Amino acid sequence: MGNKSNWAISRREFARRAALVSAAASLAPSNLLSPEAVGARLPTQTRNAPKLSPEGQAEVESRIQSIFAQYGSRLTDSQKADIRRLVTEAQPMLDRLRAFATDNGDGPGLYLKPLMERERKPSPMPATQKPANTPKNS
Repeated sequence: MGNKSNWAISRREFARRAALVSAAASLAPSNLLSPEAVGARLPTQTRNAPKLSPEGQAEVESRIQSIFAQYGSRLTDSQKADIRRLVTEAQPMLDRLRAFATDNGDGPGLYLKPLMERERKPSPMPATQKPANTPKNS
């Protein structure tokens, strides 16, 4: 019982990984892993590549090299090609996001607004003030 193996992970790490996997699975299209979709997607990868600025291309390459340095030994060639494609497709969105001017005093773009209005409690009646000129009893 006291002997822990090196592959054991904590509950917190397990929960974090499970949340990431479930989020990724919910965002992926249902036909993503079908053989027809994989075969149809491979030739169009280079044709639909976005045009990037030199700075954007340098950022893409550094991000790809960072991922490959960390996980490269565990990735297959098709996975490496998918990573290269995904990073390249995400770069124009990052450039547009960075081009949006913001200042420190800017508020959030969206505010939480309740869907239904709740009844408000009536405010208490303000206390009446006593008159200032009260006669003294002597």
